[in-house]
Amino acid sequence: MDRRDECARYAQAAQLLPLRWQRRADQLSDDRKAAAEEFRLRAGQPVTVLLPDGEMELPGGGKDIVTSGDLEQMCDKISEYSRYAVTETLRHGYLSAEGGFRIGICGTVVMDRGMNTNLRNISSMAVRLSRQIPDIGVKLIGQFIADGQMANTLILSPPGQGKTTLLRDLIRLLSDGTNSAAPMRLAVVDERGEIAAMQKGMAQMDVGSHTDVLDGCPKAIAIPMLLRSCNPQVIAVDEITAQEDLEAMVAAANCGVCLLATIHARDREELRSKPLFSRLLDLKIFQKAITIERDGGTWNYLVEDL
Repeated sequence: MDRRDECARYAQAAQLLPLRWQRRADQLSDDRKAAAEEFRLRAGQPVTVLLPDGEMELPGGGKDIVTSGDLEQMCDKISEYSRYAVTETLRHGYLSAEGGFRIGICGTVVMDRGMNTNLRNISSMAVRLSRQIPDIGVKLIGQFIADGQMANTLILSPPGQGKTTLLRDLIRLLSDGTNSAAPMRLAVVDERGEIAAMQKGMAQMDVGSHTDVLDGCPKAIAIPMLLRSCNPQVIAVDEITAQEDLEAMVAAANCGVCLLATIHARDREELRSKPLFSRLLDLKIFQKAITIERDGGTWNYLVEDL
């Protein structure tokens, strides 16, 4: 994305805010608009924008603070005034908006028989400015594909360091093909709606021309479904978090399907220090690891053997 595209993406996200905050968001300089990562709205506080060097209040805010009414209005607008239709994602603490934006939500959890069934009394929202950054993964493809054979690959980084952005671009590249790799059939488990950002059956992000997306489904359920229905060559998932995720991926690997996944870990040493992740290494499902290091607005990628 060039700066013009990044500013346009910022403006698109700003349209999700209440009108008075949209005007203030527009007062930010183009350099800051291009670097913005999130809008943060907290009841009783001014709206802030998250930048690589931290949060700052939007210009011209004065004593104007976010109200509960602002948050409820946003929720209604994003859900197209049908909260019932978004209950499933809302109970998991997020909404997906047209254009591929994910909105994290906090509030009062509604419990029923030990299960989280909904959120009410919304207290804060985080509008993530997900961006498509074409070809950030193009130089990495040749490091985990050789002679047409892809190594199962794991992307490592702490939260907010660009795992999903890199994963999305690798999915697109593998699906469309590159100079060093022929197109492949990709099946994506988009459990939280962050990779393809599906809206009414259409991907809001470019995930390639040979990609099938199963949206809003837990990985342990989705992976067997994709194996049966889509005949994938590669299955891609975001954020391995549970033992059942690992078991489903072991089954997929035993069926001859290649795997591309992300996980929260700073490096291989941190991966090894956590019991679940240590188990992942012991299973030897993955052969390659891509570690992400961020220096301000610059991302560096290191591909290593696991």
